[in-house]
Amino acid sequence: MELDGRKKEILRAVIDNYVTTAEPVGSKALVSGDGLRVSAATIRSEMAELESLGLLEQPHTSAGRVPTPAGYRVYVNELMREHKLSVDEMETVNRAMRKRILELDELLDDTGRLVSRLTSYPAYALTAPRGGATISRYDFIGVDQNTFIVLVMLGGDTVKNKLIHSPSHVSPELLTRMSALFNASFTGITEDAMTATLIAATERAAADSAGVVAVVAGFSIELLMDVKRTQPHLSGTLNLFDYPEYRDVGKARRVIRYLSEEHNPVRLPAPARGGDVKITIGPENLAEELRDSSVVVARCDAGADIQVMVGVVGPTRMDYSKVASRLEYITRALGWLLSPGGDGNLLPGEPGGEQTDILEGDEDFERN
Repeated sequence: MELDGRKKEILRAVIDNYVTTAEPVGSKALVSGDGLRVSAATIRSEMAELESLGLLEQPHTSAGRVPTPAGYRVYVNELMREHKLSVDEMETVNRAMRKRILELDELLDDTGRLVSRLTSYPAYALTAPRGGATISRYDFIGVDQNTFIVLVMLGGDTVKNKLIHSPSHVSPELLTRMSALFNASFTGITEDAMTATLIAATERAAADSAGVVAVVAGFSIELLMDVKRTQPHLSGTLNLFDYPEYRDVGKARRVIRYLSEEHNPVRLPAPARGGDVKITIGPENLAEELRDSSVVVARCDAGADIQVMVGVVGPTRMDYSKVASRLEYITRALGWLLSPGGDGNLLPGEPGGEQTDILEGDEDFERN
């Protein structure tokens, strides 16, 4: 939808005011506090039109207006002003990120705590495979007539194995055929593509009457699903109770429980590319537990086909510009720290450090 300049100015002022106060915004507040050079009557008229467009709503009669998720989306896409991190904020991030010697789990814990402290929202940090997890190679080793070992190489050169016992004789010829078939048809695909049809076709091609193809396929699917399972590193969950939107304790608990459950984080929004920030507002979230919340998440690559995602969850009344800028800077620093050439003593943006364009002269950073 196209808004004229005055409507955009008033919508921005309403959202900025509501982010600060958590109270419905009336025309008098805008006249007195936001420097709009129009009368209160004009503001009321424009706010009514913004309400008819679905960008504002009135919680109850005679109250001011509050933004709708659609209003926040227009704000994020077109209206929010650039927020630059202060020198103190950047120094805080850089000091906290100088921990390359730590294990990744510890680093994710520290990152989550840092993000929560800087944003005052619950934060999470997690690792996930970049793209879909796949298997790159199969090897089959006979042990005796009824027993063999299957070796499976995952992305990043991780190797898993399983000792499989068969009630029937497993010939060397069958192992050779299975090796050729699994390396041809089960490598480079995700577990979703390992369908019953594919398994049945492989059984026929291998002339397998012992059911070992199904056992190996089941092991493969289980491995790939385990790679996708990740336990999020959560910080600051109690911050949620500081916001009036979560005075309903049951509502806050549902959000926290959703973030805490092992399988759910892979269903959280994710940016399409490393370095991007994705903002998902209210009903744009697929999970029912997040339909009244917003999620801001950034990601970076951590090598070995692994990506790190760092995000915050909070009310739709969120200062998106500040949160997005902080997350972008943190994940850029984290990605640089985890890169092969990263130097824990000179992080992006520090005097003498490489990649100082993160702080100045970087158009992508400034835009967010």
